[in-house]
Amino acid sequence: MGTLISAEDTWMLWTVLALSAALSIYLEQKYKWASKITGCILATLFTLILANLNIIPTDAPVYDAVWGYVVPLAVPLLLFNANVKKIWKESGRILVIYLLSSVGTLLGGFAAFFALRNAIPKLNDIIPMFVGTYTGGSVNFIAMSQQYEVPGKTVSAALVADNLLMAIYVFVLISLPAMAIIKKLYKQPYEDALRANNADQDQNKTMAAKYWGAKEISLKDIAFAVAIAFTIVTLSTKLAGIISSAFSGGDVVSKFIAGFFGNKYLLITTFTMLIASFFPKQMSSVKGAQEIGTFLIYLFFAVIGAPASIPMIIRESPLLLVLALIVVATNMIVSLILGKIFKFSIEEIIIASNANVGGPTTAAAMAVSKGWTELIIPGLLTGTLGYVLGNYLGIFVGMLLH
Repeated sequence: MGTLISAEDTWMLWTVLALSAALSIYLEQKYKWASKITGCILATLFTLILANLNIIPTDAPVYDAVWGYVVPLAVPLLLFNANVKKIWKESGRILVIYLLSSVGTLLGGFAAFFALRNAIPKLNDIIPMFVGTYTGGSVNFIAMSQQYEVPGKTVSAALVADNLLMAIYVFVLISLPAMAIIKKLYKQPYEDALRANNADQDQNKTMAAKYWGAKEISLKDIAFAVAIAFTIVTLSTKLAGIISSAFSGGDVVSKFIAGFFGNKYLLITTFTMLIASFFPKQMSSVKGAQEIGTFLIYLFFAVIGAPASIPMIIRESPLLLVLALIVVATNMIVSLILGKIFKFSIEEIIIASNANVGGPTTAAAMAVSKGWTELIIPGLLTGTLGYVLGNYLGIFVGMLLH
């Protein structure tokens, strides 16, 4: 069945994405119910509903442009203040719980395999995709699908299941701090600080409205922010291509170098951190970078909802949704258990699990929307590390299952 807006209607689709992002931001800052849901989830829901009503397509070149250009540009813009001298202090704890959380993804992959191996054909080729994507993000999903030559039809159905479950899981993560049992079992220092800081402030404003208040931003700021971001992304992309080509062999060393140093997202993060560390005063003086980067992330969230065609999951392979559910549920359970044992706060556990399941952009956006400003950069950095770690865990699981 065709859609009201075709996949080739580029301007209309960009308009839908921009309006979804803008409306989400408005609602998040205007209404407390929307602030609790978060704007990123609202943006995903808007396009998910439009796609399932056959108003917009589930696949289009515009969506690929967001993945290929918008997301890479958003990363450096969000890292302008990422002074490396402060990174370990800010990210050390999140990195530890992130790695512990990834154990949950690994165990979930094996649990899903043994639970569904008689129900889903060639499951040993499919599991690495889910282990990869729930350790770093969709970049790993595509990489693993190519690594194990998974049929295109299966990849599409699995990607839809992944997107739908990820949207649901973010809802679950957002609701955790408000649960009575979670309040009883886990520390909530960031939530407590927010409540204390806002006790004497305007209670009619949402957390997002307070965080994203008006700031003085000049034309020069916008020009420098965008130009620096483009330069970093271009250099990183070119260098990643050169490294990947130079180390294209099948040996372990070549795979490691190509996978680690040939990853453009890791290079983007590294270059931005180095610039921010050596020139902290100059970089921090460029205003508006975080605002622009966050808006680009909202466009990304709008794109996530579009491929989540519920009828396609029901028609093609509902068991793939069950598979995704097993992996994600195991990740959450393991994260909560290990987080409790090693005395992590619930906010740290949530961001770490989000960085695993959704990747750096979803983790950073959730930290922003919840007002956990100290966890924005740690979530982004650890999630970016997942782009590399996810490929290795996916390959590791694939080797064992084959």
